[in-house]
Amino acid sequence: MAQQYMHVNFSFLSKMELNEQPGPIDNYILYDQENHVSSAIWDGHERGVLRCHEHTSLLDQWKLTPKQIKLVEKAGFGYLRLLPAMSLDNALIAALVERWRRETNTFHLTVGELTITLEDVSLLLGLAIDGEPVIGPISAPSSVCEKLLGRVPEDLNGGMVKLTWLKEFFSECPEDAPLEETECCTRAYLLYLVGSTIFSTTTGNKVPVMYLSLFEDFDRAGKFAWGAGALAFLYRALGNASLKSQSTISGCLTLVQCWSYSRLNVGLPKFNQEPDNNCFPFVLKWKGKSGSRTKCNVLSYRKALDSLNPCDVQWLPYKDMDCTTIPEDIKASLILRASRTMLLCFDKAERHLPDRCLRQFGMHQNIPNDVERWERKSRIVDHGVDLMGKMDLALKEWSERWVHIVDDSDIADEGEYMKWYQKITRKYIGRVTSSLESEYQRAVTAMREIANIADIVSAEGLNSYNRDLLDEVKNIVHKCLTEQFEEIPNEKVKKKSNRKRRQKDHLSMEY
Repeated sequence: MAQQYMHVNFSFLSKMELNEQPGPIDNYILYDQENHVSSAIWDGHERGVLRCHEHTSLLDQWKLTPKQIKLVEKAGFGYLRLLPAMSLDNALIAALVERWRRETNTFHLTVGELTITLEDVSLLLGLAIDGEPVIGPISAPSSVCEKLLGRVPEDLNGGMVKLTWLKEFFSECPEDAPLEETECCTRAYLLYLVGSTIFSTTTGNKVPVMYLSLFEDFDRAGKFAWGAGALAFLYRALGNASLKSQSTISGCLTLVQCWSYSRLNVGLPKFNQEPDNNCFPFVLKWKGKSGSRTKCNVLSYRKALDSLNPCDVQWLPYKDMDCTTIPEDIKASLILRASRTMLLCFDKAERHLPDRCLRQFGMHQNIPNDVERWERKSRIVDHGVDLMGKMDLALKEWSERWVHIVDDSDIADEGEYMKWYQKITRKYIGRVTSSLESEYQRAVTAMREIANIADIVSAEGLNSYNRDLLDEVKNIVHKCLTEQFEEIPNEKVKKKSNRKRRQKDHLSMEY
């Protein structure tokens, strides 16, 4: 009966796949579908797990003095320095990236669009989302290092410095060090911190020197909207990773993973103890997780995301957190979570589109405004370049961020929204039958391993009862394998099985 049931379901899904296309039906929103990784996956070219670049594991090896900690807090990174070293779930991140669309800067899920917003980066990481844009002068890297660090690395290639070099020379500042040395060591730590987390690059172990100029004055550094800059960088990284030509991802992946933990009932970790809801930043809630979560691959996570229901989404994940722990300056700026604006991080400008994800703010979702296409130019960031002049339109949008706050004034019909959404979204990432076939093959492989183990176990020394049990296990596994090969609904596997039967007298001989 179980075998017949599997066969019927498989056939039903095959018919469903033939009748339904993956989308989008109307491509005026997802106009770049041809270059998206989902196109390659649909054609049978699985990308697998992305190489994830983040380096939080060595942050706790920096020994900061009380004077340094005060300077770090003054610069706006008092909470980011508490970021725990987390084991990244590369498969979960890869599955999420498959549903990220850079045309809208949102995840296209079965329940509608969701995204990582200014609220998430503010509450999860404790970074400021209001202030000056993260952009500054581009000077010669060697002169910047000499001026602000007191030394220049030998291999300063491409305007980037190695994280290992920063750690080697600046990770231990003497308690009685003069002010100038303390400031140099603190700037090196800040450059290491952002290069390991919010501005991590796909180079793996380097950080651009250009960020260093923003740490020259610690008081002024504290006036930058670091959270908005981190989100601009992450949006760009997610967009790049969603292209079928890419195999790596950078940016603050701890933020991506904890955002998923907070909002989606997918891949949740187990805890060694009850999570602490009274901590800030809220990313610390996940500090006590254990590594005992069942290991999943990309296909498993893809299937979970494909079957996501509205009840599997935590639309308002922070409502049960202790709001008294949120600093007043961050609390006062949270209205910007719904600001339709442009986010900046030096040469990167990315749109923040909260009107596409209103349910994340407790509002009803209506059909959002069309997204104006914008060209993501790959600007060469070289010394002497006037970025302010090149980014004038984006800077103007950011300056008007308090004007364009999305509200819930329109009457929303979420039924109409979902009808519209089904036409403009990508419904499926991979073909249904190919995903089931992969699961089927994993089950067959597991049974083969059991059969092999049972065959090599010696019956010598076993009493008659245990010998009979071992024989029964062998018979059940071999019978199951034989029946599976007779009933596989996929024609390719049938042909392969028939070929094997012609080569062998009995299937069981293969095992």
